[in-house]
Amino acid sequence: MASPIPNVDQVAPADLYERGRQAFISSLRKSILVDVGSAMRETYVETVEPKLACEGRLPENGRAVKPLMEDKRIYKFYTALRYNAQEMVFESVRPQLEEHAGDLIRAAATARRVNPAGGSLRLSPDLPIPRYVTEVDVHLMPGCFHSEHAPDDVLQGARNTYGTAVFGGALQGYRTGGPGATIANFLKIRYPEFRPGVIVDLACTAGTNTFPYVDLFPDAEVHGVDVCAPGLRYGHARAEATGRRVHFSQQNAAALDFDDNSVDFITSSFFFHEVPVKVTKAVLRECHRVLRPGGLMLHFELPPGCEVEPYHDFLLDWDTWFNNEPSYQQYRAQVPRQLVVEAGFEDDLYVQNQLLNWGSVSDDEFRANALGEVKPRPAMVGGISWFTFGAWKR
Repeated sequence: MASPIPNVDQVAPADLYERGRQAFISSLRKSILVDVGSAMRETYVETVEPKLACEGRLPENGRAVKPLMEDKRIYKFYTALRYNAQEMVFESVRPQLEEHAGDLIRAAATARRVNPAGGSLRLSPDLPIPRYVTEVDVHLMPGCFHSEHAPDDVLQGARNTYGTAVFGGALQGYRTGGPGATIANFLKIRYPEFRPGVIVDLACTAGTNTFPYVDLFPDAEVHGVDVCAPGLRYGHARAEATGRRVHFSQQNAAALDFDDNSVDFITSSFFFHEVPVKVTKAVLRECHRVLRPGGLMLHFELPPGCEVEPYHDFLLDWDTWFNNEPSYQQYRAQVPRQLVVEAGFEDDLYVQNQLLNWGSVSDDEFRANALGEVKPRPAMVGGISWFTFGAWKR
């Protein structure tokens, strides 16, 4: 049965020229990350590392690798290409979004009025937007997540959603799976008796990683939380158009309005590396407060420096220097287990996994990985996998 409201993901179609440009940029990004990235690593392995080994001073972490690589031509080439390609991602969707901005706003307004799936949208106009959002265009996305250009605006939610499709369009991991789908399927396999009644997805933006929890836990009450209204409006419209009941609310994850002991499962996807470490600690304390005994916290994040070899650590930290993510390196220097215990969780209930991307591998391989029987290939040699950490609450 067709939805009674338009799907905002289809309201701003790209023309032939725009589709071609976006496909080129997706392929360019893949070439930069895979081909140029491999050549850069080869330079390190074949020229830098042997010299250091002879001198008896191999680097201990990514910070020590950076000064050894930043004068290499291949690193400068990689950086220039990747930075410009990142800007091109969002520029490639700008014309179609600006042309259809009014259509997007009207479609979202119709979703709020008709509300066929029965979800909700609760905004708090007086909520202060944190400086770590307002002071930089995170990911080089113009306007970041919060900017509003018109009443009831959804453009930044659309810009993030349409841009992310270009960003990962050439990479199988982004097309077929992603954090939310991976964690939701992991939960069903690893903890088949765990049936969360209330699920909260923090920093949900426009709901892409929230929706799999609705799909796989249809009886759950699912909430998406974010500080930025444009993404929440857009996410609500997407949810209603696709028949997903999600309750979106504008809240700061460091000061949630959920009651103590009221949530069964709380999660996030690539959130903590975008906020200062002191905020990460506050959010984890809030997770502990709102979780019921027997509830689970499980976050998707970048692997910390202590979990990867020095060159990979160096490569991951590229976003700190060039992608407007100033907290990236500081967050990755933390030890997740220590953060979780400091937030009030007990050490023996800590959970950590390296999960294959759901949809990029066979069901049997994903199941074996979810059960801990198969470890994923390292990302540095072509594997697509995700680091997760959290804890059960006793």
